[in-house]
Amino acid sequence: MPLLAYREKHILSAQQLRKLSEHKYSCTSTSLLDPLLQPWWNWLVAQTPLWLAPNLITIVGLIVNVVTTLILICYSPNGVDAPPRWTCLLCALGLFIYQSLDSIDGKQARRTNTSSPLGELFDHGCDSISTVFVAVSACISCQLGHYPNWLFFQCFCAIALFYCAHWQTYVSGTMRFGRIDVTEAQFSIIAIHLVSAVLGPEIWLTKIGIGSIELWYGPAMTTIVCGLLSLAYVFSVIKAGGVGKNGSTVAGTSVLSPSIPLTLVVLPALMIAQKSPQNIFTEHASVYIMAFGMVAAKVTNKLVIAHMTKSEMDYLDWSLLGPSLLFLNQYFNCIVPEIWLLWFTLIWGTQDLLRYCSQVCLEICQHLRIDLFRIPYTPKGVASHPATASVSSQSNFGGSADKNGGTAHRKSKSKPH
Repeated sequence: MPLLAYREKHILSAQQLRKLSEHKYSCTSTSLLDPLLQPWWNWLVAQTPLWLAPNLITIVGLIVNVVTTLILICYSPNGVDAPPRWTCLLCALGLFIYQSLDSIDGKQARRTNTSSPLGELFDHGCDSISTVFVAVSACISCQLGHYPNWLFFQCFCAIALFYCAHWQTYVSGTMRFGRIDVTEAQFSIIAIHLVSAVLGPEIWLTKIGIGSIELWYGPAMTTIVCGLLSLAYVFSVIKAGGVGKNGSTVAGTSVLSPSIPLTLVVLPALMIAQKSPQNIFTEHASVYIMAFGMVAAKVTNKLVIAHMTKSEMDYLDWSLLGPSLLFLNQYFNCIVPEIWLLWFTLIWGTQDLLRYCSQVCLEICQHLRIDLFRIPYTPKGVASHPATASVSSQSNFGGSADKNGGTAHRKSKSKPH
């Protein structure tokens, strides 16, 4: 039973671990910016010490991104108050560092011959968390707190698009990057932060043109257009059928089954925000997005694992406890202050996500006999340990390179923001 999984000793079954060992990363890309950035990424990875583990590079980039965003949130938690310009500059720098490190982890894995399915999973997991913070920072930098409905739409659009990218991968077995995809989205958001840093966040509320349209409409409309194009492509893949038996997913399940976990996150978030008598979303926008973002990150990680292990995805999850309590509290006329339950949702969802990811990484490390943040070193003249040699022999299933020059089990980016 899914609800009992929280107390189970092992999250992944022996069959899932076996399937994970057999997983081969498949990716296609037509990105416009990636070829232009390859020289920068190649130079950067050349400066990286060989003892630095690829997963450590990924987590450092995520921490930098999260910390810089939290600083911005501290100055404008509701997205209404204009944050200091230096916080916007800090976010631009943090996102650039994250983007760069996220792009070289695969290259580092190739250099050190330490590619593994865990690398791909770890990278996706960090991206699922980063998506939430990048979306929040962009909305605050654009002062979208003045328009709560737009802020909600922009943030949950980014979260849903990231999930849908992995949904189509679960169906087709191949991760696909379009001409305007994650790299382009990241640099667009960096540009937004830089504009706010130079001209001030208030610049986005400047009215221009016919009808006194405010400047923030530009990025907002661009997000809608790109989002619709991405969704159209995702659903065309789903409609065409999966690679499994009778057009099913890689796990042999219905191609529509991943829609259920996404709905269980987005729909309650919308209903709770709209029906809140205490205007919980308007007053605490950043906390609200982060709380539901952690829930979305959890279900997205479960989808990624389902794809890599070719297994069925559980619909119910312990991370939904917080949203369920918020919903029930509104049903009983808010007998508990909503802000209390919102903070509970954030804290519970964060610890549940970290506990889940830590346990999954530990189980995979034990199965593959590898370390998460350390590259094993064998002194000269000493034969490699059989287990290490076995893992090394598995590190290039098929030997294909990813879109950034990394090996098949490391990827740099997978979603539009």
